[in-house]
Amino acid sequence: MLNILRLAARNLKRYRRRTFLTSMLISLGVVAVLLFISVSGSFKVMMVGQITDSMLGHLQIHKKGYLASIDSLPLNRNLNAKQLKKIEQILAEEEAVEAYSKRIKLGAMFSNFTETTNIRLNAVLPAEELKTAPLLTKRIIQGQQDGLIEKGEILIPELIAKGMKVKVGDSIVLVANNKDGSVNGQTFLVRGILEGISGPGGRDGMIHLEDARALLRIDGVEVSEIAIRLKNMDQLADVFARLKSELGSIMNQQDKPVFEVHTWEKISPFFNIAKMIDLMTFFIKIMLVAIVLVSIMNVMIMAVYERINEIGTISAIGTLPNKILGLFLVEGLLLGILGTAIGTVISLVSIAIMNASQISFDFGRQTGLLLTPTIAANEVITVVLVVIGIAVLASLQPAYKAAKMDPITALRHV
Repeated sequence: MLNILRLAARNLKRYRRRTFLTSMLISLGVVAVLLFISVSGSFKVMMVGQITDSMLGHLQIHKKGYLASIDSLPLNRNLNAKQLKKIEQILAEEEAVEAYSKRIKLGAMFSNFTETTNIRLNAVLPAEELKTAPLLTKRIIQGQQDGLIEKGEILIPELIAKGMKVKVGDSIVLVANNKDGSVNGQTFLVRGILEGISGPGGRDGMIHLEDARALLRIDGVEVSEIAIRLKNMDQLADVFARLKSELGSIMNQQDKPVFEVHTWEKISPFFNIAKMIDLMTFFIKIMLVAIVLVSIMNVMIMAVYERINEIGTISAIGTLPNKILGLFLVEGLLLGILGTAIGTVISLVSIAIMNASQISFDFGRQTGLLLTPTIAANEVITVVLVVIGIAVLASLQPAYKAAKMDPITALRHV
């Protein structure tokens, strides 16, 4: 085997220009894939972080059936005090949970005393909400950010602020129906203008949880959802499975589940963008496979054609077909190793340069976000192994052709 390896390396050195061009083509494919994976992965992580850390949290817990009817913001599917206590006990035992926030979601009529429109509201406890969604204050484009919100204050979405010509410091009125259908109104002071992260249709404002209880005339403790932030996003799947198992086993008197647990992926439409990035990465990898397959197969076919007399000679002196087969497969293997080695080095150096250059870009209203491309070791290893494997497979057909060649016919070839 060592002799075959030496002979294969010597053959590649004999045809330096072809070896160089082929290895460069493989390297180009490797660089394209690794850089795309690192940059798109960085953008995906940033995008997910913006969504989860400024609004959703990583996980959410609701009463069973709430999410299916969330468009109507039903108040009759709120979690009561007993259910909330059970959830808090489970979350307290979960070491992966960093923080959680209790919320009441409601719909109301918004009036500036001359015009009226509808608004969706998230009622929160500021201290809890800032721990669960630490980037939330970055969405406040006008007004005070410190402390988020106080009782009697409201953060209104930019869409309503522009449409109703409402400014920071203005007084507005919210009118809402409680569970029994009665109407209640309350005056609020506009503390700030909130950027809509859900697109141009965003109509989500924010008030204090105690104000929501007063507006809805809620006696005792009720919340619509509990948003959870994890210490490490990589633990999402494991924590979700554990919470789903523990909470899913709790049944009501009708022997039906009381709670439902969802990851941010289930709740946010932005998950489709994340999936699209993964799909694009997959197709880039397919293109790499095609590049390597065509280039290696072309090189090996030419190598067999140009060395027919040589193949006939070594076959005539007793070289076994399996050794001839092995010779060409090893040449393909060495080409794959050479190309991936060069491509990997170039990619890692390029990633380091991009990080050192501190490339920035804008995402919505947030400017100056740094692009921090990184790539996991397992991603690099996977790409390298796939390329080397494809290089060997691409060499198989030409190598088989060389191994099956008749010595006499090969020696007569001109």
